Amino acid sequence: MEEQWKLVCLLGILVLGFAQQWKEVESNAQGSVSCGFPAMYNFGDSNSDTGGISATLNEILPPNGETFFGHPAGRASDGRLIVDFIGKCTFYLSLFCLICSFDLHYLHGANFATGGSSVRPPGFSPFNLGIQISQFIQFKARTTTLYNQLSLNRRIPLSISNIPKPAEFSQALYTFDIGQNDLGHGFQSMSEKQVLDSIPHIIGELAKAIHQLYKEGGRFFWIHNTGPLGCLPYNVIYGKKAGNLDKNGCVKSQNEAAMEFNRQLKDKISWLRTQLPFAKFTYVDVYSAKYALISNAKNLGFVDAFNFCCGSFYGYHINCGKRAIVNGTVYGNPCEHPSKHVSWDGIHYSQAANMWVSDRILNGSFSDPPVSIQDACHNLIRM
Repeated sequence: MEEQWKLVCLLGILVLGFAQQWKEVESNAQGSVSCGFPAMYNFGDSNSDTGGISATLNEILPPNGETFFGHPAGRASDGRLIVDFIGKCTFYLSLFCLICSFDLHYLHGANFATGGSSVRPPGFSPFNLGIQISQFIQFKARTTTLYNQLSLNRRIPLSISNIPKPAEFSQALYTFDIGQNDLGHGFQSMSEKQVLDSIPHIIGELAKAIHQLYKEGGRFFWIHNTGPLGCLPYNVIYGKKAGNLDKNGCVKSQNEAAMEFNRQLKDKISWLRTQLPFAKFTYVDVYSAKYALISNAKNLGFVDAFNFCCGSFYGYHINCGKRAIVNGTVYGNPCEHPSKHVSWDGIHYSQAANMWVSDRILNGSFSDPPVSIQDACHNLIRM
């Protein structure tokens, strides 16, 4: 009995997070569409981190979360991320919690993404993709053991309804949104040529991670390419040089590296289709969707795409959530209308921007093959 209770507590030692925040998303979201996937497991960086980095390393402070949650919700945004809108179309997944809490629901998956993460070390976070995959493998092994033991021993006061069924790991959706920090960290520590030369190894490590998940039974993969790095206001402010901006004001060299990364990623996914015959891959061109938004921001009802809402990089570096008074001027107060901004804090997107991008990628118009998230999940039924 003691060993069984230890297994229960082992559920909580992987990654810190806030499962309750996913309950808030579920209770506030409208029009959810049922799908064939029983669960979703996400791997990524701050573009899809729903609480990991805030719980482990750097607490995300107000006014983050103000638009949707009304308080910080572990996301570097004023509201929901693209992964939240993917969840709205499918199901809601829980983050892990360090404390053994028996009311957490892992039945519909879990999120391993943490802000600052990269495919390979070094990066801005210790939780690189290899670590995230290792955490998933441990989670799968321990929940499978726990499920089997609880199925045999009903005297343990924990409902197995909160634990994924072992067979459902092969029916789940595995999503990736990672790679941007590999390039971003590279541009801060290497030459442009070295960044470009590093891409094949980054892509190779990403493919290795997918192979590991395939061996664990993963069959359905939804993979985002990396966004237009050179269009982030932070990078425009610190990275622009004479002749280095494109017609929309983005840093050309950084976007060219992102496009090369995406070209190699798409080629690698095509190769993986030949190597993993039972897997279904959806390559999602997030770059094109985000660049379309940035290019047409004003026509779409947004302010200038480089005018971010929270924090300051103009003369004084003030992170979103902090304030400073310099020569009588207050820096760091958020804008009054976050929904009018593409960029929330100069690095991360606003909820309004995430929603706009989600509307385009979830219908399949930016995907290869061009299938919606609902059609992708229906592949499960047909298999």
